[in-house]
Amino acid sequence: MRCESKRRFLLLYATQKGQAKAIAEEIWQQAGAHGFEADMHCISEMDKYNLEAEKDPVVIVISTTGTGDPPDTARKFVKKIQDKTLPPDHFAHLQYGLLGLGDSEYMFFCNGGRIVDRRLQELGAQHFYDTGLADDCVGLELVVDPWIDGLWLALKEALQLQKEKEGMNNAVNPVSSSLSTAPHAVHELKLSSEVQNLKLEDEGARGSDTLSQKVDDISIVAPARDAKPSLVHSVPPISQSALNIPALPPEYIEVEFQDTQGENPHLSSLISEGATFEVPVTKAVQLTREDAIKTALFLELDIADTAFEYQPGDAFYVICPNNVSEVEELLHILGLSEKGDDFVCIKVKQGTKKKGASRPQHIPERSTLRFILTWCLEIRAIPKKAFLRALVECTSDVGEKRRLQELCSRQGASDYTHFIRDSNVCLLDLLHAFPSCKPSLSLLIEHLPKLQARSYSVSSSNLYQPGRLCFVFNVVELPAGPSRPVSRKGVCTGWLAELVAPLLHSSKNSLDTKRESSLIEKISIFPRRNNAFHLPEDPSVPFIMVGPGTGVSPFIGFLQHRQKLREQHTDWEFGETWLFFGCRHQDRDYLFKQLLCFLENGTLTHLKVCFSRDSSTAEVAPPKYVQDLLRLCAKEVARVLLKERGYFYVCGDKKHMADDVSDAVVDILSMEMEADKLEAMKVLAMLRESKRYLQDVWS
Repeated sequence: MRCESKRRFLLLYATQKGQAKAIAEEIWQQAGAHGFEADMHCISEMDKYNLEAEKDPVVIVISTTGTGDPPDTARKFVKKIQDKTLPPDHFAHLQYGLLGLGDSEYMFFCNGGRIVDRRLQELGAQHFYDTGLADDCVGLELVVDPWIDGLWLALKEALQLQKEKEGMNNAVNPVSSSLSTAPHAVHELKLSSEVQNLKLEDEGARGSDTLSQKVDDISIVAPARDAKPSLVHSVPPISQSALNIPALPPEYIEVEFQDTQGENPHLSSLISEGATFEVPVTKAVQLTREDAIKTALFLELDIADTAFEYQPGDAFYVICPNNVSEVEELLHILGLSEKGDDFVCIKVKQGTKKKGASRPQHIPERSTLRFILTWCLEIRAIPKKAFLRALVECTSDVGEKRRLQELCSRQGASDYTHFIRDSNVCLLDLLHAFPSCKPSLSLLIEHLPKLQARSYSVSSSNLYQPGRLCFVFNVVELPAGPSRPVSRKGVCTGWLAELVAPLLHSSKNSLDTKRESSLIEKISIFPRRNNAFHLPEDPSVPFIMVGPGTGVSPFIGFLQHRQKLREQHTDWEFGETWLFFGCRHQDRDYLFKQLLCFLENGTLTHLKVCFSRDSSTAEVAPPKYVQDLLRLCAKEVARVLLKERGYFYVCGDKKHMADDVSDAVVDILSMEMEADKLEAMKVLAMLRESKRYLQDVWS
């Protein structure tokens, strides 16, 4: 099809960490092969498009951030369309399709997309294509790929209807590409049998956006009869299949090496979210015994000389570097060990075919190569399929090249999920597994995402400890495995543990130990906005806290704050407080035995604890988990939530705890209200909506 006959549609993306933008770029790239021209913009660039006057179909790709908010780039757009003075037919002329990105590990799955979708519907806009909700928990591509595949037919039909409407000068409702024509129905494309059983396309069935390759196109070493698939080896049928692989992403970055003179930018210049604060670590204590399964550390920061403000329950970010030895290893593999301290200038490649190519904002215009690899790029990121596709071109060994093609192909989706995504494989793991792969520095800058600051819950009260900010974390351990040749620690927790090791050893496991000035290290932090995880404004309102393991961390701040308020306001009425805490062993990882002090002085009304791995000789086995404790206190929990309109807080692991606690609360409500489970779930939903059931969870 000739360029001048291509049909236009508007393509908008709203991204937080780059996922939505990358998917929008994939749509833009494929559009040409299907006879369309995508007019692509970030949704924040409201001066470059006008939905009020838009006649062509609109495609929106939008992620979710925080506790279910639209990304920062969509805030102005959302505020604009949520104007209550807009009439219900404001967007009656608009046809759109929306792809939402989210993670079902979190409570408000794809809520950023849902908010925009629901509001556009309320303002009269109509779907020309079903809404897709992609889940990062199981793999975005499981929904994204088929959603994009179906988009082109839906666009064709929408534009054909538009043409008929203009020709006949009649009102013709745009139709969905599915069976439904209800103008206000949202049809969500989720994981289903239809998605899981997608037919693989034959060679030539798609345009230039894919490459179909038969098994006899390249030489393949036949696997042994009993061979099992792995990161580097495949077995039939995929090893003998023709492959549909993504288009090769266009190169767009140019790296120019300069001299070794100058200074690297300050870390604060890497953060766009607001002011950063460099603060000293004044105390470090290991809260767990050496033989505990996990190592939990307590750190205290001195914020007295800063403008950093917080409330109990807030969270904050720590700016952390990549592991030094991993950076050096990467420099060695790239053949750039001697150039680590050379300054480099990052530019957009002239003549690039990448739409809207620009220098990544998280890369300074001028800094040393070592600074970029240490502070700017997430070298531990799980490689996306587009990155694997680009690495194919850098691989000389035929067998290795074929395996990388398989891993990024449609047919290899299961292998990608198992051997890369679920195994937390990173770039270094791939370069070890495929030694003939020699990527350029520019390719890494193009494909590695921004090194994200890590978020931690505050474990203190500024009222109780003025000028101090405390937090607790487990040192993350990533064991070696078939896809990872060496064990590793978490990027930030491993760095923090190493940073405070001298202070840690000097403190001798006491929370009361004073600092030694010669051992002080500093870290850079900044606040995390929009957190609703706070104490009730009315101190007379009772509340329940559920925090096993390091999930108890923010509740220490709650109780410190409450204790100080009780001391300062003896005439106030204070509601009862409940804490449900659990850990594996009472003598190894009972993190805060000072909880007993809060119980003794009346700050904490009820303390319920359980130890899941301790053996018991009691006739009746004690409860093992916090959800078991909750069920034992069912009447009291229901009383606090239903009769006294109290608050319920949950902090900790999402997958292995928070969902079980939620289920326990539903059971309790159902039993105490003498209602069915559906009714109890509605009550819990109402508690969430009214911000009386609050979670601070991680996956």
